Amino acid sequence: MQPTATVLVYSDDSTTREQVRLATGRRPAPDVPLVEFVECATPGAVVKELDRGGIDVCVLDGEAVPMGGMGLCRQIKDEVFDCPPVLLLMGRPQDAWLATWSRAESAVTLPVDPVEFAAALASLLRERAALNA
Repeated sequence: MQPTATVLVYSDDSTTREQVRLATGRRPAPDVPLVEFVECATPGAVVKELDRGGIDVCVLDGEAVPMGGMGLCRQIKDEVFDCPPVLLLMGRPQDAWLATWSRAESAVTLPVDPVEFAAALASLLRERAALNA
């Protein structure tokens, strides 16, 4: 049986969540597992899913309302034991310093570019698999 990776996607915008799913496809690269998604539209739902466990990578929308992904990323890095790596979706490339402040492992700009996004997600999945091996 093929292993799967679970990717949490947080955005209040269903279109952004759809962009992430479409950019990922069934798997973002041939050498990483198939991906299953857990979608969250609120910060509380993200924390609840992380507390439940089993998340391999988080994709957080930095432009989400009422709480952006950058602030949420910083919060979960402080509060969640063994927090999964975070891929942050930023509104502008100039916000890269905020992504660093939030402690996200990777960041890409919106709208989602499928090639750039898939490469960043695959890299985080590889790193997570290496840590768990």
